[in-house]
Amino acid sequence: MKEIKPIAFFRSPLTSKFGIPRQSGLAGSLVGRIVFEPPYRREEALRGLEDFDYLWLVWGFSANRPSDGVQLTVRPPRLGGNVRLGVFATRSPFRPNGLGLSSVRIRRIVDGEIEVAGADLMDGTPVYDVKPYIPYVDSHPEAKGGFTDKKAWRLLSVTVPDEMARLFGAEELAALKEVLAQDPRPQYQHDAGR
Repeated sequence: MKEIKPIAFFRSPLTSKFGIPRQSGLAGSLVGRIVFEPPYRREEALRGLEDFDYLWLVWGFSANRPSDGVQLTVRPPRLGGNVRLGVFATRSPFRPNGLGLSSVRIRRIVDGEIEVAGADLMDGTPVYDVKPYIPYVDSHPEAKGGFTDKKAWRLLSVTVPDEMARLFGAEELAALKEVLAQDPRPQYQHDAGR
């Protein structure tokens, strides 16, 4: 098999793993950019993409430490971080090949870059492929969602003091509130003071 290399890198206001939304679409106001590498930063590569609303991104978990072997079970945050499930029954970032898949909304396409909303990628994440989201084959509203159907995610109520809120534009403040509402703290640590 041919070695895969990044075709782009993601640019985001989130510069570390902490605070990254646990899934794409959970912080729909969070804006980032897909910045293509020179061989792909060409108008013809993006021709026709303006007719789509969403993209699939195939990307790499670049901030994960390499593991010492195969990790077959993980602890999903939605289950409190204390229940182990098979890695292939989860969307854990600790995967055999370290690849992520995210659906993001296209905001605009400018100068070989795609501005998107709702991504769960940190700044500098390598992007290996971009594919259009096609509703008639990519959407399955009747599908079962495994453990996610049985355990609701509780959102936090987020209040930003006025003096802090003034430091952000309206869109940035909305994104910050959405990210914090997801409770980025590790779920297996039940320390209310964290």
